[in-house]
Amino acid sequence: MRKYIIAGLLVWLPLAITIWVLLWLLGLMDGVFSWLLTLGQHVLPNGADASIERLRRVPGLGVIVMAALLLITGVFVTNIFGQWWVRQWDKMMGRIPIVKSIYSSVKQVSDTLFSSNGNAFREAVLVQYPHAGSWTIAFVTGRPGGEVQSHLGEEHVSLYVPTTPNPTSGFFLMMPRTAVRPLQMTVDEALKYIISMGVVVPPPPAPPRPALAAGQRAARN
Repeated sequence: MRKYIIAGLLVWLPLAITIWVLLWLLGLMDGVFSWLLTLGQHVLPNGADASIERLRRVPGLGVIVMAALLLITGVFVTNIFGQWWVRQWDKMMGRIPIVKSIYSSVKQVSDTLFSSNGNAFREAVLVQYPHAGSWTIAFVTGRPGGEVQSHLGEEHVSLYVPTTPNPTSGFFLMMPRTAVRPLQMTVDEALKYIISMGVVVPPPPAPPRPALAAGQRAARN
């Protein structure tokens, strides 16, 4: 009986967690949409309350509206006029006490993580942590800079060591480049390996193709 229950759990658990994550995202979008509707009730005339309440009861409308809003925002900020407005918005947020510290930090992190030109989370490596002889997987997020770099001798790299099974929390480390062992597995494969606590093992890298001898190359030519 126990074996059958565990087998059934292994079938339904991934589907249940996937549905839970999707429902959480849908609920988040619907919550933002509902907040916008509530804001509209205070701005628009009283006669519009009935129409707003009808919109609030339409299932899935919040997701469609938020997706359209993100798309329109992306189109707007990719042109010169939109980029000017973004710079003005950043300057305004940078003048507000307390808010500027949070906003600037989040913006720098998001720009680094999601930029197509950045190197953050593009490489999985193997490091000894938390002590020598104990190995874990980490992700390269860049290189130390500023004052920190001036105190470090040889070349160092910035690393993020995620926790298991929740990779959204972890530790930030700066280690010598020579102490880091690059891995051929992709970032997605490394994340699966970490989240599954080592159960989902990535496939081994393909062996390098042997070099052709001089006679074989001449025969092919």
